[in-house]
Amino acid sequence: MKMNIQATKLELIQWLSTIDSPTVIEKILAIRENEKEDWWKKLSATEKESINKGIKDADAGNLRDHDQAKKIYGKWL
Repeated sequence: MKMNIQATKLELIQWLSTIDSPTVIEKILAIRENEKEDWWKKLSATEKESINKGIKDADAGNLRDHDQAKKIYGKWL
């Protein structure tokens, strides 16, 4: 089912305007704050190293097309 993002946002706005619970408001604010955080800072050094290695490989032209990747990694998908 495809979500109509604009309609969904309007529904959320309407719902939000009816909330009286401070706890629910605090949870929503926490979600908003979490979205502002830089996800890169949350990665481990190993994860960052792996990503940087992948970028270097891509920059060097060491790429696989989708079909090759499916053959190599299909058993984990």
